[in-house]
Amino acid sequence: MTDTAHIDIDPGTPVPGKWRQVGLLALAETLAMGLWFSASAVVPQLVEAWRIDGGQQAWLTMSVQLGFVAGALASAVLNLADRVPTPRLFAICAVVGALANGAIPLLGGGDTTGFGITIGLRFVTGATLAGVYPPGMKLVATWCREDRGLGIGILVGALTLGSAGPHLVNALPFLGGGGMPPWPRVLLVASGLAVAAAAVATTTLREGPYARGAAPFDPRVAGRALAHQPTRLANLGYLGHMWELYAMWAWVPMLLLAAYDRAGWSPIAARVAGFAVVAAGAVGCVAAGAAADRLGRVRITTWSLAVSGSCAIVAGFAFGAPALLTAICLVWGVAVVADSAQFSAAVSELSDPRYVGTALTLQTALGFLLTLITLRLVPALLPTLGWGTVFMVLAPGPVVGILAMLRLRRLPEAARMAGGRG
Repeated sequence: MTDTAHIDIDPGTPVPGKWRQVGLLALAETLAMGLWFSASAVVPQLVEAWRIDGGQQAWLTMSVQLGFVAGALASAVLNLADRVPTPRLFAICAVVGALANGAIPLLGGGDTTGFGITIGLRFVTGATLAGVYPPGMKLVATWCREDRGLGIGILVGALTLGSAGPHLVNALPFLGGGGMPPWPRVLLVASGLAVAAAAVATTTLREGPYARGAAPFDPRVAGRALAHQPTRLANLGYLGHMWELYAMWAWVPMLLLAAYDRAGWSPIAARVAGFAVVAAGAVGCVAAGAAADRLGRVRITTWSLAVSGSCAIVAGFAFGAPALLTAICLVWGVAVVADSAQFSAAVSELSDPRYVGTALTLQTALGFLLTLITLRLVPALLPTLGWGTVFMVLAPGPVVGILAMLRLRRLPEAARMAGGRG
């Protein structure tokens, strides 16, 4: 198809099959993204089985982030998200990620060699997810225009729900006949779901009427995205958000386990609470997406950052009161990811429409690279600060994000976001 065929669509004309396609993509994303935290969710079992320390626990998640960054940067430089049909790229990457994740019970271990293999397989898993998440956002953009915030919000909500999934699987005692399930089963369930995601992608997904067709290879696209001030500010807002997000997702379930254990509460209840806190973000993503299309991306992102940053400051003070701590963390879980889709929607609206996939891939690469700092910072500071104050180190991220988005709102290019609402 030509660009003209995609551009000359009356904004008021319904797009047949749009929400069915968005729903199927959300299903595929949910099934695939369990790979991300499949190993992190079973840290309690691995501590007992492999005797790993805090630094090694952090690397179970950090290696995925590093792999994602490497995969995303390679994809951005090669413009893969704009040159390869999205359903095909999604399916191939989901299957390879499932194989790498599923190989951990067979090849990994607690000794130096085995743990090194585990980290390598987690790195490969992360690299493949760079072909699942950013291309998924690009695919939504081919179906949604005036309601793009809602469309990408649904996708990020699916990512959130899928990322929380391993925590739920790990809370189901029937998988292990009582108590904590054997950790290999959790990883294998996640891999099986990722293969199902690939099947959904290859059999049902297709690009929408706003697709631009395959773009020519241009290695300068990534540099132009970084040089463009409006896009750069939207990315800076995203970086502030990412400073907080993955450290919160990785370590708040551990916070809840410690708090429930101290109070003598059930560890199964703690794992369910950990799942609920991460999964609650799916509600925030969809609600924020609908609101941002009506009220503007800047307004919704700044509100979300303000709430999540406040929760980062106060959550630890409720460590001795698990019920109150759970309530605060549920609010935090909703707010901490509610703004994520809106940064991506903003970049898709501000960047060159021929290379939206590359711009989104670059954005996520930078964001996930930043997460490596806080993912390691929290466990490094925990022995000194304790659960009561350690999460305060996440609060500067939302502050930076708010300042960047307020600066973006003052630029004339902000009128390109959310149908002129900024």
